[in-house]
Amino acid sequence: MIPRTVSSPRPARPEPPVTAAWLERVALHYLDRYGASSEMLRRVLTRRVERRCRSRDEDPSAHDNVIAETVARAQAAGLIDDARFAASRLRGLRRRGTSTRQAQARLAAKGIDAETIAATLAEEKEASGAEEGEADTEEKAARAYARRRRLGPYRRPDTREANRERDLAAMARAGFSYRLAKDVIGGDAETDVTPLDEE
Repeated sequence: MIPRTVSSPRPARPEPPVTAAWLERVALHYLDRYGASSEMLRRVLTRRVERRCRSRDEDPSAHDNVIAETVARAQAAGLIDDARFAASRLRGLRRRGTSTRQAQARLAAKGIDAETIAATLAEEKEASGAEEGEADTEEKAARAYARRRRLGPYRRPDTREANRERDLAAMARAGFSYRLAKDVIGGDAETDVTPLDEE
């Protein structure tokens, strides 16, 4: 019987270098699957570059310019538009019952600057019509939040009063004013409602 020779494991091949073409492919693949802001795309590209540079024992900061150029090309091509992304995300947040305060925080976390957030909220207010201003938009969001979380009028009638303070606290944590929370929690359930988006 011929003895087997144990071969030593082959060293892992280093990943290819970071190039503009590779970064563009990464960006297109990501944007094909997800809506994103400029900052979100920059973060994704930065993470991918850092991972590849670790395997090649390179300094990732050497590729900062290529990342910035890739993001700029995506903006110029219309693949990312922070104002469009913010408006779309705000509509989804409102349908789920997100307060203005929390919506601002969530948009900021996605890399949207304060000026774009303010403009998006102003457009929302303008689109809602003169008779239906910011207060009505916030009230609709508060009712959607209470309905989704089954608070106040959306609880079983026999548990409603016992949970009143807890429900008010939940509304406050969600960013709604005490007056609005009190009105919603103490009010009646809406019967004619559109289905909530689920995430």
